[in-house]
Amino acid sequence: MDEFRKFIENYTTLSDSDWKVTSACFEKRTIQKDEILLQEGKICRHLYFIESGLLRYYVNKDGNNITKYFTEAPYCFTSQVSFTAETPATENIQAIEKSVIWQTTLKQANDLLELKSWSTFVRKLIQEVQYYTEEILQEIQTETAENRYKKMIETNPQLLQRVPLKYLASYFGIAPQSLSRIRKKIAKEDRT
Repeated sequence: MDEFRKFIENYTTLSDSDWKVTSACFEKRTIQKDEILLQEGKICRHLYFIESGLLRYYVNKDGNNITKYFTEAPYCFTSQVSFTAETPATENIQAIEKSVIWQTTLKQANDLLELKSWSTFVRKLIQEVQYYTEEILQEIQTETAENRYKKMIETNPQLLQRVPLKYLASYFGIAPQSLSRIRKKIAKEDRT
C-alpha cells in the first residue's frame, strides 16, 4: 500500500490523517494471469490502483479481441463511464500478468472527495488520463503501426517484452504476422 501513497503524492500533498482515511477505503486483491477483472456488459463497481502487474483493456468486435490500451503498475484505473455512471461496461479488463490491485467502491471514492487531497488527486489524475487518451487517439489517426511501434520502443521498451505478440498486434491494429515483419525490419535497420 506504500506504493499507492507514493503514487498519490506525485499529484498532491497527503497528510498522515488523510492517508489513514484513504487507505481504509481500499482493499487488496490479487488477480491471476489471464483472469478477467471486468467483463463487457457488467457494471464496473470499483476504482482500482495496480500495485504490481500488467493489465489490458480490450473490446470484442465481430469475434475479435481488440486491445485498446495497457495499464501497468503503479497507476489508478477503472472503466470510467461504467464506474461513474453505473452502466454496463463496453470493454473488458484482463490481467496479462499476475497483478496485485487495491480497490474501492464508487460510494467510498465519492466520500473521499470530502478530503481536499483526494479531490486534488482525482482532478489531476483525470486531466492526465484525458491527455493520454488524446495522445493515443492522435497517434492512431496520424501514425502508421510501424511508427507507433517505434515510439513504444523509445518510450516503454519493457512493455514490449511483457505483452504477448497477439495483444501488441491488436493494439497497433494489425495482424501478428504484420507485427513480426515490422519487428524484423526494425531489427535489420538497427544492425545496419
